Amino acid sequence: MGWSSLFLEMNNKKVLIIGTGEVGERRATRFLKEGAKVILVGSNTSNELKEKGAIYKTSENLASLVDWADIVVIASGDEKLNSYVSSISGEKLLNRADFPEKGNLIVPTSFYIDDIQISIFTNGKSPLMARNLRKKIQSSITNEDIVNIKLQDYARNILKENIPSQKDRKKFLYDILKDEKIQDFIKNNQLKEAEEYIDSLIKKVKS
Repeated sequence: MGWSSLFLEMNNKKVLIIGTGEVGERRATRFLKEGAKVILVGSNTSNELKEKGAIYKTSENLASLVDWADIVVIASGDEKLNSYVSSISGEKLLNRADFPEKGNLIVPTSFYIDDIQISIFTNGKSPLMARNLRKKIQSSITNEDIVNIKLQDYARNILKENIPSQKDRKKFLYDILKDEKIQDFIKNNQLKEAEEYIDSLIKKVKS
């Protein structure tokens, strides 16, 4: 199957999770954090997840629960239950933690570094290596990288209002990324000074 990475707007999406073990709760925590409505089906309950808005249901009326959901996550240890829910999910977005290749949605290991969200997918070959790669990536991204992102965003927003040419905006963003004075400001935690310097550069380009 040809998997491709995408980001999905989760706010107010309805997610049904079959299974309340470690994987199910981890999926629930993640989706709740992004503003989704989550129902879990299983024998375990978590007060912490309930406080975050999760709802727990029994395995009765599974068909109506599947019909309610935008996304179905299968993460139980009951193979018969998993197969049944999968069979009635139709064209729903379906994530199968037990057999990922039988679904059409992958939930990769994902993490934030400030405003950066990074996801890692090994095509199901090694979740352990995905976690190891995560540690390597986390250790390689510096505070200077984060500040550069914020300055790029700052410059992009001003450029859109002042420079009509996308080609010219792109060149300017490359130039400030390589600008030694801006990088010195970043090293000295002088974000305000860097923004003021970018303002002056944009005024020159505009004029």
